[in-house]
Amino acid sequence: MSPVLLVIAHGSRDPRHAATVHALTRRVRALRPGLRVETAFLDFNAPRVEQVLGALHADGVRDVVALPLLLTRAFHAKADIPAALSEALTRLPGLAVSVADVLGPSPLLVEALERRLSEAGITPADRATTAVVLASAGSTDPEAIAVIAEIAREWRHTGWCAVRPAFASAALPRTEDAVRALRAEGFARVAVAPYVIAPGRLPDRIVAGAGAAGADVVADVLGAAPELALLLLRRYDAAAAAPARLPALTA
Repeated sequence: MSPVLLVIAHGSRDPRHAATVHALTRRVRALRPGLRVETAFLDFNAPRVEQVLGALHADGVRDVVALPLLLTRAFHAKADIPAALSEALTRLPGLAVSVADVLGPSPLLVEALERRLSEAGITPADRATTAVVLASAGSTDPEAIAVIAEIAREWRHTGWCAVRPAFASAALPRTEDAVRALRAEGFARVAVAPYVIAPGRLPDRIVAGAGAAGADVVADVLGAAPELALLLLRRYDAAAAAPARLPALTA
């Protein structure tokens, strides 16, 4: 049997977060009928990682691919998720868990960003006259910040007149500062593209900053975009096919 896919999200007190995560996993199930897909959360929401792994073990499952629902390899990917998995596995003999790579960077994420901008009213003809703020949640991890900056640089070469990174927390510039800087440089139309998966406190901060600075367009979060669901399956397939090349944990 194929390994079970366990999608691990951060969790949030905002009920929209869990609802969005579940909508995404439903789309993954629809794309791959027959694959067992489970969802767990690190914090705030149930079920937690140890609860889902315990239930899978009780069902006789012995092979799991854990997929961090994260866009960068920051603290949650490097520390929190491995710790939660390791702790659970000490009590579940015979259960093997391979950890898939985080979602970003990926061309599919850029396609999802462009989908959301299109849904917000940006047309292909607008690209050459629209500056974009790539607004992420932010991180204290320099590697994660560098990845966001590189995505912005690469995205700029696809026809947008400018693409600048911004962060809701832990790093600068803030979304409102990036919007104002682009205005000061003479760009007449500025769009904000949230590089976040689900709604919550930090995505709301992005939207508030965009509004305060007078952004012309604010796209929705990535959510259950079809490109995101396809990306989850690609990360799962890579981990299932070559677990030795990825971090692996075995009780």
